[in-house]
Amino acid sequence: MSEHPKLRVALFFGGVSSEHEVSCVSAAAWLRALREEPCAARYEVFPIGITKTGRWLACTPTPEAMADGSWERDPGCVPCVLSPDRQDHGVWLLRDGRADLVPIDLCAPVLHGKNGEDGTIQGLFELARIPYVGCGVLSSAVCMDKVLANTVMDAAGVPHCRWTSATRAEAEAGREAVLDRAEQMLGYPIFVKPANAGSSVGVSKAANRAALSAALDTALREDDKVVFEEFIDGQEVECAAIGNPDDPATVAATRPGEILAGAEFYTYDDKYKNGVSQTVIPAHLSAEKLEEVRARAREAYLALGCTGLARCDFFVERGTGRVLCNELNTMPGFTAISMYPKLMEHEGLTFSALVDRLLRLAQDRRKGAY
Repeated sequence: MSEHPKLRVALFFGGVSSEHEVSCVSAAAWLRALREEPCAARYEVFPIGITKTGRWLACTPTPEAMADGSWERDPGCVPCVLSPDRQDHGVWLLRDGRADLVPIDLCAPVLHGKNGEDGTIQGLFELARIPYVGCGVLSSAVCMDKVLANTVMDAAGVPHCRWTSATRAEAEAGREAVLDRAEQMLGYPIFVKPANAGSSVGVSKAANRAALSAALDTALREDDKVVFEEFIDGQEVECAAIGNPDDPATVAATRPGEILAGAEFYTYDDKYKNGVSQTVIPAHLSAEKLEEVRARAREAYLALGCTGLARCDFFVERGTGRVLCNELNTMPGFTAISMYPKLMEHEGLTFSALVDRLLRLAQDRRKGAY
């Protein structure tokens, strides 16, 4: 750790994924929280913005500049790299032909989507041996890949909807066979998703074969693997899970909140742009069903090896009451309309207290290994 009286937190934001803008807004909320108590007394923030082209820039933006993207135009931005050398334990600033080391105590990758929550940057933190917020390399990668996540949930007995998948190579070699399989296994309507993409990017709902074929093309624009899932007529509910599995007593999930989508299904724009969707906390479910969803969230969190935090998304099927896991998001949104911080606030944890809790969990994870 550095000798600075406060712990220096490298706050990563932006990134090269399709969720760059949302990451900037989420990180701006973190930046505000880190300047409020209880965080202000414990942490010094060191923002590192990642541009859409993958440049790493150390910067000192206001939350407003971070959120609206104008931070990139600040002439004070300095190119930087996180050193994988464990002796460095920090970031090298590259300016004026020199490299200056800034020691880092904790990393907070408030990055959504590919290269942010898929295990890639987590692997860099592991090489550097710097504690970081959130899930590790394996659980990040598995939760990001819907084919792998569904396979693990099948093996662990976590209930979820019927599904099948196809690779780009399979679709190119035998599209009709792929479509036949999806139709025969699932029936219409069918949801079609890229295996690796966040926040409903590239997701379509198909009601017939022509739409299914078009949806396959849409998904393949985002990834080389595609997931087909049966339609579930149910309430969309979400739990906020938190804790480290090596200390099971810390692992907890909130009662679920409910998504009242403004579109036919909960799209990327619905989540982050148009503000039409509404959230209800707790969800419109019986007390018994609320507790069942909470228990299933904790079960899924542990089955997928999550650490630190995850948002656990479920369907509660109308008529049957079946609780079916949809997916886990290992770095959920932290915007003003995001469910994860709202659920935690409903449990009595302010935004700043939540950020402090997540940073403490990062410190506690595999204590002594760093």
